[in-house]
Amino acid sequence: MTEIYLTIFFISLLLFLLGSGIWVALSMIAVSAIGMLLFTTRPVGDAMATTIWGTSSSWTLTALPLFVWMGEILFRTKLSENLFKGLSPWLSKLPGGLVHVNVVGCALFAAISGSSAATVATVGKMSIPELRKRKYPEKLLLGTLAGSGTLGLLIPPSIILIIYGVTIEDSIAKLFMAGILPGIMLAVMFMLYVIFWSILNKKLMPKSTKNFSFVEKVQGSKQLLPVIFLITSIIGSIYTGIATATEAASLGVVGALILSFFQGTLSKETFNLSLLGATKTSCMIAFIIAGSTFLSLAMGFTGLPRNLAIWIDGMNLSPYTLLFVLTIFYIILGMFLDGISAVVLTMAIIEPMIRQAGFDMIWFGIYLVIVVEMAQITPPVGFNLFVLQSMANKDMAFIAKSAFPLFLLMILAVIIVIIFPEIALWLPNKMSANIN
Repeated sequence: MTEIYLTIFFISLLLFLLGSGIWVALSMIAVSAIGMLLFTTRPVGDAMATTIWGTSSSWTLTALPLFVWMGEILFRTKLSENLFKGLSPWLSKLPGGLVHVNVVGCALFAAISGSSAATVATVGKMSIPELRKRKYPEKLLLGTLAGSGTLGLLIPPSIILIIYGVTIEDSIAKLFMAGILPGIMLAVMFMLYVIFWSILNKKLMPKSTKNFSFVEKVQGSKQLLPVIFLITSIIGSIYTGIATATEAASLGVVGALILSFFQGTLSKETFNLSLLGATKTSCMIAFIIAGSTFLSLAMGFTGLPRNLAIWIDGMNLSPYTLLFVLTIFYIILGMFLDGISAVVLTMAIIEPMIRQAGFDMIWFGIYLVIVVEMAQITPPVGFNLFVLQSMANKDMAFIAKSAFPLFLLMILAVIIVIIFPEIALWLPNKMSANIN
C-alpha cells in the first residue's frame, strides 16, 4: 500500500503547484526535487542537470522545432484560402455541403502542421466567414471545426507524437505511420456525422450551391497541388526510409518557404514572425519535456513506477479494464491540462504499467493521442474551444455543446482502435518490411 500513498502524495503536490499558477515544467521539476530529497539519497542538482541536458541535446528532438516552424510559415500563407477554393467544388454536392471543407481542410492542414490549435485557426479563418455567408448552421459549423482540428494531433507530422516518441525512446517515424490510418478513419467518421446531421435537419441547411463542371473541379484542384505535394514528400520520404523524421522536417521547412515565396507571402516580417513563433512554442515544449524527464528519473529513483506496476499486476486487471480506467483518467485530466502536458506529466508512471500489461508502445501512442484529442474540446481547458471562441465570437458553452457529438465519435474511435489494433500497426509494420 506504500506505493498508493506515495502516488497520492505526488499527485496532490503536483495538482497543488499547478493550481497555484506555477508553470507545468517548473511544477514537475519541483515535485521531482522534493521526491528525491525526501525518499532518496541521490544528489538532486547533479541528477537534474544531467537529465535536462541529456533530454535537450537529443537529436531526435530536432524534428520538433522544424515541424513547428513549418506550421508557423504555412499559417501565414494563403493556404486556408487555397484549401477552401480547391475543396469546395468537390464537396459542395455532398449532404452537408461545404461543411465538409472543415473536416477535409483540417485533415490536409494537419498533415503539414502537427498542431491542433494552428489547424483550427488556419482553416477557421477562411471557412467561418464563408460558411456564415452561406447561412450554414452555427452548431454544425463550429462543432465540426472544433472536432476536426484535433486531427492535428494525430495525423503526421504530429508534435505530440514526437514528444511521445522521445519520452518512450521509440521510433518517431513508426509513430507517424501509425497515425495515418486512424487519422483518416476519424476524418471519415466526422464526415459521416455531417452527412447524417444534414439529412436529419434538412430545413436548417442552406440550398445547394451552384453546380461545378468537371473542368472547374480540376481547375480548382490546382490550388491543392502544392499542399498535396508537400504532404506526400514528407510522409513518403519517411515511409520509404529515404529520410528520418528530422530530415523530413527539414524538407518540410524548405517546401513551406518555397510555397510561401511563390504565393507572395514570404517577406522579412513574416519570416521573422514565423521564426519567433516557432522558437517560443519549441522552447515551451522543450521545457515541459525536460521537466517530465526529470520527473521520470526521480520517480524511478523512488522505485514508485516499478512498485506501482507490480501492484497493478497483482490486481490481475484485464488489459481492457486497464485501458478503460486510463481512458476515464485521461478524459478527466484533459479537462484541466493541454494534451502535451497530460502526456509528459503521466508517462513516468503510466509507461511501466503499459509495458507490464503487454501493450505495443507504438499502438498505445495512437490510443493515447486519440484520448488526448478529446481534451482539446472539453471545457474548461480546451485549446480548440479557446481558439474558436475568439474567432467566432461565441461563448465557450455553445462551442463545447456543438463539439460534443464529435467527442462521442472520438470515444467510438478509441473503441475501434482497441478492438482492431492493426488499424494503427499495419503501416508501421509494412514500413519496417520495406526498410528491411
